[in-house]
Amino acid sequence: MNRFNLTIKIKYLWVVVGWLLINFTSLAANQINGVRVWPSPDSTRVVFDVQQTPKFSYFFLENPHRLVIDLRDFKQKFNLSSLGDVGDLIKRVRYSRPEYKNSLRVVLDLNKPLQAGLFALSPVGNYGNRLVVDLTDSNAKTSQAPKKQVVSNSNRNIVIAIDAGHGGEDPGSIGPSGLYEKKVTYQISRKLADLINKEKGLSAVLIRTGDYYVDVNKRSEIARQKKADLLISIHADAFTNPQPRGGSVWILSLRRANTEIGRWLEQKEQHSELLGGAGDIIKDTQNEKYLAQALLDMSMDHSMSSSYLLSQEVVQHMSAVTRMHKSHPQSASFGVLKSPDIPSILVETGFISNPTEERQLSQREHQYKLARALLKAVKSFYRQHPPEGTLYANLYRNKDHIVARGESLSVIAARYAVSIVQLKKANSLKSDTLHIGQTLKIPQS
Repeated sequence: MNRFNLTIKIKYLWVVVGWLLINFTSLAANQINGVRVWPSPDSTRVVFDVQQTPKFSYFFLENPHRLVIDLRDFKQKFNLSSLGDVGDLIKRVRYSRPEYKNSLRVVLDLNKPLQAGLFALSPVGNYGNRLVVDLTDSNAKTSQAPKKQVVSNSNRNIVIAIDAGHGGEDPGSIGPSGLYEKKVTYQISRKLADLINKEKGLSAVLIRTGDYYVDVNKRSEIARQKKADLLISIHADAFTNPQPRGGSVWILSLRRANTEIGRWLEQKEQHSELLGGAGDIIKDTQNEKYLAQALLDMSMDHSMSSSYLLSQEVVQHMSAVTRMHKSHPQSASFGVLKSPDIPSILVETGFISNPTEERQLSQREHQYKLARALLKAVKSFYRQHPPEGTLYANLYRNKDHIVARGESLSVIAARYAVSIVQLKKANSLKSDTLHIGQTLKIPQS
């Protein structure tokens, strides 16, 4: 081979190598395919849909407050001006001049100093690679108390926290026609809250008030902030095939309950929050851990017992309006049910993966039927077990009546708005004869 031909072949080889390197670099470069913003009252989640697993770093700047994100090996800019509502925490999302070659710099202009958590998510379901930015306001005010006014401290409303499962970036299960679980749970939760707020002695508060994500571990904390007596978490079930159908009701498993007690014992700074005045009394004492464990055990026992009794009521009333997949309450290790001081249940309203039930769950009337069934269960439970100091306790708790001269069963029954049959049954009376000074138990009306 002569020198001329060798030179030509070497030059050609370098052209091919250069072309391959250019194309390899182009193929290796990442890009932003979309941006979604999920604002909530005290936090905002920003999700960047990206082509590949992102390489990133970030830092804060002040005067004005900014979060700066550097994305390495990114070549293409997504049009950030197309973003809609970015919430109250963010002014805008924009690009800035990158510090490194082949990179993008994204800037989040903030309305106040915030805390941030950034992490990458791998592809799952309908989602590809993502970079998630969670912004939280550590100085945000605690959630407001229920709007419904109470009469007095001894006649307060029973507060029921309603948790619409999933939300925001987390759609939950997706039905055959594309119906999101997060939409169904929120619609049913709103209907249940409206029904509860129309009832004398009851108030409802929503854990999430819009389409945004709330961490599972934070949901019971929000219920506690709202001074809830009960937490109901609304969900829709799903399976890998479309056959299963029907609702079910779940409570916390004993194993998870014991685990949670152990965790609470280690969080001494929260003993007062969880145990109220008792937490303040035992604080800094030599036997704090043992006393706290005893109180937490009692609190958890009461919570689980109440949850089970309520779950039985829910199964009974739901059975009247929909098919049940499980005819008895079930137990599981659900994080949303972990609070030892608030009775909590999780309600699966049906299988969204079943085409028939997906269609039912999307219908307004069926949602109302489910909400009304839950309301009836709550009312029935609290008429039998009203918390101390509530209007329900004043209205429905069994009372004692001492028979006075001239009183008969009919007179006493009329006074307390109960029937003579109810009065006799509550007191195991075999005749209508009464004696002066006799004590009678007055049943619920």
